[in-house]
Amino acid sequence: MIKDAIAAGIYSDNAALRRAATGGAALCTITAIDGSFSRRLGAQMAIGADGAITGSMADGCLEAALTHHAAEAAEEGKPRFLHFGGAGDPMDLRLPCGSRIAVTVDPAPDRAAVAAAVAALDARQCAELAVPLADGDIFLRHFRPELRIVAIGTGPELAAFEALAAAHGAIVDAVRPFGEGGGCGVADGLSLGAAPDLPLDPWSAVVVLFHDHEWERAIIPWAVASDAFYIGAQGGAPTRDMRLAHLAALGLADRAAGRLHGPVGLIERARDPAVLALSVLAEIVALYEVTGP
Repeated sequence: MIKDAIAAGIYSDNAALRRAATGGAALCTITAIDGSFSRRLGAQMAIGADGAITGSMADGCLEAALTHHAAEAAEEGKPRFLHFGGAGDPMDLRLPCGSRIAVTVDPAPDRAAVAAAVAALDARQCAELAVPLADGDIFLRHFRPELRIVAIGTGPELAAFEALAAAHGAIVDAVRPFGEGGGCGVADGLSLGAAPDLPLDPWSAVVVLFHDHEWERAIIPWAVASDAFYIGAQGGAPTRDMRLAHLAALGLADRAAGRLHGPVGLIERARDPAVLALSVLAEIVALYEVTGP
């Protein structure tokens, strides 16, 4: 499932790091931003020897320039330290936003260090990578595990959410009741009164999409007791009140605070499975973007 997520999220920094780990690719890193820029500090892009790109920097012009520099850096056998957006050099690539950025193009990043960072991400741990700077110092790039979503439910709501989240590039474990297919690899599916036997970490979200809310009585406490940064469940006001009362009786009210979302999603009263999927996924991604490091 991680490979599927990488294939869908080819523009992500983690995907660029993973491509660099396979060898034969230069790694480009934004190490400074002066002004406002469309990508974040530390954004990365891997460029293969064939010019194939994983990750992104801007709107295409910057990528083309970096591809040229990566090829020359590979011939020289040493990193290049570039600036884009300067007003003084007529040969400099002007950025439409008016900002100035610094980029390190490393034609042969430390493969052992890159592999160690990828191994940490595969173990669902944070990672870091030292990127060289022109002055001999380093820029320490921090990484966090890819977004993982455990979606539990049935019917068109779960199907629509599973498809959209996978297209976004999240790692998706879809869990359905017994007889509807295991989804996440749980061969026998989910039984009433049970929670999935799946690990949850601080970069995991749980979405519960049942109309029959009896199914969630074991699932919601399991999710709330975990380290998942987001737990969302559909249901009207009476259902939400009963849900909170059930958690309070189990002594989990404090654990639910700030993480249990209901009404679920950003779009109020989403009545269509596709709209609900978009609404919930947007809420999850918005929170994941501000989840550390």
